[in-house]
Amino acid sequence: MNMMLLRKFPICLSRPITINRLCLQFFHGSWDSCSHKYDQSHKASFSNIKFGHLTINNLLNRKTRVSCSTYINERRRHLSFSAAAIVGSMPKNVQPYLKLMRLDKPIGTWLLYLPCTWSISLAAEPGSFPDLHMLALFGTGAVLMRGAGCTINDMWDKDFDKKVQRTASRPIAAGDISQFQSLVFLGGQLSLALSVLLSLNYYSIALGAASLSLVVSYPLMKRITYWPQLVLGMTFNWGCLLGWSAVKGSCDWSVCLPLYVSGIMWTLIYDTIYAHQDKKDDVLVGVKSTALRFNEQTKQWLSGFTVAMMTGLTVTGMSCDQTFPYYIAVALIGAQLTHQIYTLDINSAEDCWKKFSSNRNVGILLFIGIVLGNLWKSQDASTKESS
Repeated sequence: MNMMLLRKFPICLSRPITINRLCLQFFHGSWDSCSHKYDQSHKASFSNIKFGHLTINNLLNRKTRVSCSTYINERRRHLSFSAAAIVGSMPKNVQPYLKLMRLDKPIGTWLLYLPCTWSISLAAEPGSFPDLHMLALFGTGAVLMRGAGCTINDMWDKDFDKKVQRTASRPIAAGDISQFQSLVFLGGQLSLALSVLLSLNYYSIALGAASLSLVVSYPLMKRITYWPQLVLGMTFNWGCLLGWSAVKGSCDWSVCLPLYVSGIMWTLIYDTIYAHQDKKDDVLVGVKSTALRFNEQTKQWLSGFTVAMMTGLTVTGMSCDQTFPYYIAVALIGAQLTHQIYTLDINSAEDCWKKFSSNRNVGILLFIGIVLGNLWKSQDASTKESS
């Protein structure tokens, strides 16, 4: 019987049959291509083959096909290598701590880390790549400090988070982790971050320690001022100062200060966009943000921040003799932010999240521009020597 079916259906059975393959075939019309070739009696015989409790007739049923689609999507999700999927594959008792660090949502870590890469790259010797050891060290520090900042934020905002649908599932608000457990976990993160900081020079150790007051106080700012994004910008872009000092031993303020200001302007852009997702809930729970402060004038404010950011990056480039690739990157960033602001729909949470997330590409583009601009310096030097 099986050999007869194999002879009658060489296309359908030329490879091992699995439920996944059958679901995909029925979804994408492979059954139709087979049915044109073979008569209805053969199709009927084939349709009675059983796979567990399912038959081919079951699979032809619309509801079962939808179930198969869900099954396939679920399988693909489990096989994906996204941060959320990796966190979801961890032991159940570990997941709340990883989610507390926001390891399932790494965009914040990128936005904290990228300003560090800018200053480390700017501090590299002309014609050289940035220090890979420093990039790795700051990457580790960014993961730990972003995790610590999120832990502090969630400890402060436990009662607020319970009232907002988007944040109600956070581990502390949901009761998955107690305040005491969070405090112990915070101590562990800060201890590891301190070990990273202590591997730097004394100037950088003092400079890094000074940022802790911003990390602790930022979550309180939304209760006090409509400008918490400004304080976040000061916190998230501290790496503009620290990266340079870690390589050079101290800050060159003609380079670091305009870079730091540019980073703050950048944070005001992307975090104002982010805050528009929660503005209705923020009004209900009584917290403040630049999204509520700017409201319908948001695009005008963001355009002003973009001009300030471009100015700061230009001054930074001039202060450290950057070259053509750097300024190309700055111009592309200006174009990307302009498009981002022009097409922004502040009343669409989905669009706000999409625009917010795209800022990782902005930071990476500047990093690439700095590296290429620095490598270009050696070519310029060779040209001047030959002339």
